[in-house]
Amino acid sequence: MNILYGVQGTGQGHISRARAMAQALAAWPVDVTWLFSGRPREALFDMELFGDFVYRRGLTFSTSAGKLRYMSTTFNNNVPRFLQDARQLDLDAFDLIVCDYEPVVARAAAKARRDVIGIGHQYAFGPTTPRAGTSWLQETIMSRFAPVTTPIGLHWHPYADNVLPPILDLPPLALEQGEHMLVYLPFEDQKAVTKVLQQFPGWKFVQYSPALQNEQQGNVSLRKADVTGFKQHLATCSGVICNSGFELISECLQWRKPVLTKPLDGQMEQHSNALALSQLGYATTIASLDALALAQWLAQPKVTANIQFPDVAAGLARWLAAGANTPPEDLSRQLWGARALNRIPAPRPGAPLGVVA
Repeated sequence: MNILYGVQGTGQGHISRARAMAQALAAWPVDVTWLFSGRPREALFDMELFGDFVYRRGLTFSTSAGKLRYMSTTFNNNVPRFLQDARQLDLDAFDLIVCDYEPVVARAAAKARRDVIGIGHQYAFGPTTPRAGTSWLQETIMSRFAPVTTPIGLHWHPYADNVLPPILDLPPLALEQGEHMLVYLPFEDQKAVTKVLQQFPGWKFVQYSPALQNEQQGNVSLRKADVTGFKQHLATCSGVICNSGFELISECLQWRKPVLTKPLDGQMEQHSNALALSQLGYATTIASLDALALAQWLAQPKVTANIQFPDVAAGLARWLAAGANTPPEDLSRQLWGARALNRIPAPRPGAPLGVVA
């Protein structure tokens, strides 16, 4: 069976999911062609697992200083090039088409009137999923950016019957509560983040970003983004400070790492994630990263979620290799039922940002 698997590469979360899926699919007699878009090809790193992958420019979102910038997003995207790439993408050789919120594959499949399976966090936003910071424009962009015929969402709670637990890309590392806090805020001004962290000289921080170079600045170890080093620091940290992207926080929950999270300003998905985390009691959410918010969190007892997600990548790989012939709802019931959880928390309606969950 030949599978085309498109992945949105703007952020690392989609690629992390793809790594887990690539390893799981390797156990089955399938031939997977990976297509990545959303950032310059030279900015993709640690991609050896995907072999001779296909690259297209695609569409992306522009951010600066912790805020989504709609004007620069509009001007930085080349829509005619995107439409041409989608029109020229040949789908005839593929038995299954899969999309993790990747617009070139989604549009090419729609134009060819081919079914496409969407696997990703964005496909979990049904009518009962927590929403915050939403607007007509953002709802329209989310629904039309990479539309699919079979949406399979990923979330921390079974908000709908097409929603699965998270796909996790976690290596077999020894877990410990080390001395350092891991900081990953790639959408923020990195100098401003470092300045806030340096106001707490009694704490050690490891700050990762693609924009940084490896160096020490007082109590802050600056690290250029790389998968291996990041996962090692995640496994041994005492807590994580991050934006409200889905994948990293899912990994923190699985490894029981306390989380302080700030949603990307103007990004509905991240504000909705922060609301869901507050309602579920899974993390502490803040509206902005400043010395006061950080001091309050550092002074608190670090409470972690008592949760263990199943191997969703293995379940999805088995389902895809069998031709995706059974309803996604069956897979959802199977995977949520298999969780080794002591509790399935009931969301608390209306938990606001800034409230310790």
